[in-house]
Amino acid sequence: MMMDGETTSGETQLHVTEVFHSLQGEGIRSGEPSVFIRLAGCPLRCRWCDTKYAWDFGGGTPYRVTELARQVERWSCRSVVITGGEPLVGADGAPRLGLVDLTRELAAAGRQVTIETSGLHFVPDLACDLMSISPKMSNSTPSQGDVAVRHEKARGDRKALARLIESYRCQLKFVIDSPDDLPEIRKLLGELPPVDDDRILLMPQATTREELLARAPIVTDLCLETGYRFGHRLHVLLWSDRRGV
Repeated sequence: MMMDGETTSGETQLHVTEVFHSLQGEGIRSGEPSVFIRLAGCPLRCRWCDTKYAWDFGGGTPYRVTELARQVERWSCRSVVITGGEPLVGADGAPRLGLVDLTRELAAAGRQVTIETSGLHFVPDLACDLMSISPKMSNSTPSQGDVAVRHEKARGDRKALARLIESYRCQLKFVIDSPDDLPEIRKLLGELPPVDDDRILLMPQATTREELLARAPIVTDLCLETGYRFGHRLHVLLWSDRRGV
């Protein structure tokens, strides 16, 4: 099976798990009608991941960049969200080939591009209006031995995070499992370039509506304590763990 970066007729291909039209569920643009492009493949194995079906780099459907841009034309909304998986990283662990071309094609068509990433790599020259970075903290680490070691090695590249923050308009989203996560988040923020408090969001760890409602009060208290934003998960509230919304 061909991976991202191999070409047909000289044009880069990207493996895509799904393309759909919905509301942005997270971040400062929550509630905004958007087209979502979910790229296939992620080197992380977060224990609470709600898109495990997008982990395989060889999964999904291969699209040439121009074909993928045409898929987006099915909907008239301006916002496009490139997500995953992990959109910045390819199967070889290097920056994903074709991503810069895709963002430029979308921008040329008048689209407003958000990239949802864990911040594993710095990729320059992206036509990105909002770099939505969700650094993975220790609460994301799976329990399986070898998988946990690989996850820990991949998840915390401070240099990549710093360069993304310095190079793009950004927001930082942190998944909260318990109040014990806050010291680790504060430590990481102290090691990164400054980000305004209204662009730092704390989100309840939740893959279902019931989990979201149960953890929301904990996160509310932490936001009142820190001054950071409450990071809603609108898609979970509206559709729980349904796929493709």
